[in-house]
Amino acid sequence: MNVILLGMPGAGKGTQAAILEKRTGMKHVASGDMFRTAVNNGTPLGLLAKQYLDNGELVPDDVVIGMVLERISQPDCANGVIFDGFPRTPEQARALEEALRGRGQRIDAVLLLTVPEEVLIQRVVGRRTCRNCQAAYNIYYFPPEQEGVCNRCGGDLYQRSDDTVETVKHRLEVYAAQTSPLIDYYRAQVLLHEIEGTGEIDSVTQKLLQALKMDNQVETTTEA
Repeated sequence: MNVILLGMPGAGKGTQAAILEKRTGMKHVASGDMFRTAVNNGTPLGLLAKQYLDNGELVPDDVVIGMVLERISQPDCANGVIFDGFPRTPEQARALEEALRGRGQRIDAVLLLTVPEEVLIQRVVGRRTCRNCQAAYNIYYFPPEQEGVCNRCGGDLYQRSDDTVETVKHRLEVYAAQTSPLIDYYRAQVLLHEIEGTGEIDSVTQKLLQALKMDNQVETTTEA
């Protein structure tokens, strides 16, 4: 099964993708990680993509698709893929479908995590990370026991410079403008499943698995 996970910044895609990977055996393929790995490993497509990135240009769709196919051809993707951050446009979606069709595969479902804007802003603006051990917190939802201090190692907690209200609102606006056509594209194909992304993490996971008709994979966890 190949699945696409969509959602605004802060919607919980990374968290849910990691859980789905563990529960289903599908491999979480995040576009950012894929690019960094290809570039760092010096693959032919990675080096080609680096030329565009170094010049501040967008990487052409055919190069991106090539990198995607290169990634999902690896053994750890044999049980299917959870695409995160790709495709970003209907054009990329069509190119991906054509490439998968040539391999006898397809996109089976598109999961859209929906979260109110005010919650998204709190999730992003409230993020704090330990400088020492990289443990993650949120001052609104998962605050540290002592303000500014990591529970795990006692290290200093910091906020990313771009995690401001103004920056987050701009990112949300850009995402909505870029992604709306893609959402409409998959809705027209009856592949889109809109999932409410607020509430307990396990509850959201169960909704996602039910949409995939894999809810027998649900396990109870106490991890936040």
